[in-house]
Amino acid sequence: MSGIRSLGYLRIEATDVAAWREFGTRMLGMIEGRGPEPGALYLRMDDFPARLVIVPGDQDRLLASGFEVGTCHELAALSAALEQAGTPARDGTASEVASRRVARLLTVQDPSGHTVELFCGATLDSRPAFSPYGSRFVTGNLGMGHVVLPAADDDAALAFYTGALGFRLRDTMAMPPELFGRPGGGPPAMMRFLGCNRRHHSLALAPMAAAAGIVHLMIEVSSLDEVGRAMDRCARRGGRLSATLGRHANDQMVSFYVQTPGGFDIEYGTDGLLVDDATWVSRQTTAISLWGHAFAPGRE
Repeated sequence: MSGIRSLGYLRIEATDVAAWREFGTRMLGMIEGRGPEPGALYLRMDDFPARLVIVPGDQDRLLASGFEVGTCHELAALSAALEQAGTPARDGTASEVASRRVARLLTVQDPSGHTVELFCGATLDSRPAFSPYGSRFVTGNLGMGHVVLPAADDDAALAFYTGALGFRLRDTMAMPPELFGRPGGGPPAMMRFLGCNRRHHSLALAPMAAAAGIVHLMIEVSSLDEVGRAMDRCARRGGRLSATLGRHANDQMVSFYVQTPGGFDIEYGTDGLLVDDATWVSRQTTAISLWGHAFAPGRE
C-alpha cells in the first residue's frame, strides 16, 4: 500500500481554548502536549506530539485535516498526481513545516474549499502518553480515527478524494434528503465512506453544509468500558450528548456522540470494523445504526 496511510491530525481554530482543554483532557481522556505555537493547545493520544491542535482565533472552525503519507517519495508522487489532475498543491512554508513537526508538507483545497494537508516524516514525542483515565486510543497504522467533512458537491468531492489522493470507496449510505436540508421527495442524499488503511473509513463525505467546516471526528478506544467511563465523565462535567450509545450499521462502531466547544461532534467509540481490500465489496446501506444512536434534534 502506498500514498495516504491514515488521518494524522486536525487543526482547529477556537474562540475558547480553555474550554477545549477541559473537554479534551477531562472528558475525552486525552493528554496535553506541548508545541511551538504560542497559545495553542496540543492534545495527544499516542506518540504523535499532537493529534488535535487547537489554535486561538475569532471563529470556531476546522482549519485543516492532516493525512499522513508513507514516505516523502510517495508525497512527491501525490504532488505530481494532483498537478496532473488540475488541483495543484503548494509546498508548506518553513514555518508551517516546523509548526507541524514534519519533514515535508503539501497543502491543497478540496472541491468544497476544505484545506487538506499531506505530510511525511512526522517527528514523534518520546514521552509516554498515559491518559489519567486509562484511555487507550486505537491509533498506530490506523491513524487518529475518521473525519466527516461536508461536501457542497458530493460527486466532485468523491472524484477528488478517490482520484489523485487514492482513497478507496468502502460503501455508500443512501439517506432521506430532508436529513441533509434538501427538499423531501427528491433523490436520496448519498454519504460516502472512504478508506486508506484497514479502518473501515478514515474519511466520510456528507452532502450538507456545516458552519464549522466539519460534521464530526471519530476517535476510538480499546474497550466498551472506556467508552462508558467517557460517557460518565461527559455527564458529570456538563457535556452535551448529541447521540446515545449505539452501533453503526456500516463500520460496526459502538459509540456515542458529544458536542465539542466548537459546535461540531466527536464520536467516541470502540470495536470498529477492520477490512481487507482484497476481499472487500463496496455496497450501499440505508440504515445509520443497528441499534441506539438516538440523535438529539438537529444532530442527525
